[in-house]
Amino acid sequence: MAIDTRARLQTAVLVWSLSVLGGCGVDQSPSAGNAAKASQQDVPVVLVSVQRRNVPVSVEGIGNVEAIASVAVKSRIDGQIVKVAFADGDDVKPGQLLFEIDRRPALAQLRQAEARLASDLALLAQARAQDARYQDLLQQRFISADGYQQYKTRLDSALANVEADRAAVDGARLQLQYCTIRAPIVGRAGRILIQQGNLVKANDSEALVVIKQLTPIFVNFSVPEQYLAQVRSAGAAVVTVVGSDADGQAVQTSGTLAFVDNAVDPATGTVKLRASVANRDTGLWPGQFVRTVLALGEQAGALVVPVDAVQTGPKGSYVFVVDAEGKAQRREVEVARTAGAEAVLASGLAEGEQVVVDGQSRLVPGSPVLVRDATRQGS
Repeated sequence: MAIDTRARLQTAVLVWSLSVLGGCGVDQSPSAGNAAKASQQDVPVVLVSVQRRNVPVSVEGIGNVEAIASVAVKSRIDGQIVKVAFADGDDVKPGQLLFEIDRRPALAQLRQAEARLASDLALLAQARAQDARYQDLLQQRFISADGYQQYKTRLDSALANVEADRAAVDGARLQLQYCTIRAPIVGRAGRILIQQGNLVKANDSEALVVIKQLTPIFVNFSVPEQYLAQVRSAGAAVVTVVGSDADGQAVQTSGTLAFVDNAVDPATGTVKLRASVANRDTGLWPGQFVRTVLALGEQAGALVVPVDAVQTGPKGSYVFVVDAEGKAQRREVEVARTAGAEAVLASGLAEGEQVVVDGQSRLVPGSPVLVRDATRQGS
């Protein structure tokens, strides 16, 4: 019975408290009132005018730098490396000495082949003399035709042996030349993979060193297939390549479009392209990832606004436009593409309209605005 009385007393106190608060006119939604009050205050903003002008048409992508030529230098003979004539990372020229392999085995083979050639030349001289003598005897009918034929055969055999010996001498000389390994192309050498004193095999799987040509150089990249017609009509279009230096600063250079692949990759919907860049300062390095910008022409009379003016909402892109009464109005727009710091619009705005580029976060439709930076109007 005491518990029931206490519960009724607590309920009565709660009802009385609510009635007192209601009678005092306490606002139950202070945030809504403050927002309504704030919406009537002038919001400082920065405006620019929508402009119509010619805008370059370009497509951006991520590219990969590739050496035009890359040669894995290998030995053509078996032997021991007795000399390395360059250092890791050296710039090399065609014909420059790189490695020397022990020449003594090849030199011995050459001398052996030359000695065999000299012996067979002596036998050839004897066979020619006999052929001449017995040819006279044949004409005088002192020997039969069959008797003469064996001397003729000896002469032909001696001639063949001499030709074989000369080929062997040429092969031995070639093996001797292979003992000296020279740079096949101009470029930069990588790390020396096999040092002096090691034994090497002919055409081994491991290279002695890899040389890559750095000037000029290729940049491979891809663009969406919808740009294919424009790419084909652009010819040797200019490709801007943006990389970074050792300090992480952007380094920009340019080249020309050198190759368009003959098929669209169905897995990605892109077509592969290649640009040729002079790279005289060797700012680009094989394997480096860079940003590419392919110029495809110019769009005349495009409507543009700064990218900062375009916001993204649940229904897509929009901007805040200031009307003649100085109030902000939300306007849905369609962005065709971006060109640097500008957005090219397909629809939603007209030339000369004033759009907000700074201060949008405090705006709601109908908010009065205060132009904070009048110098940027109509810029």
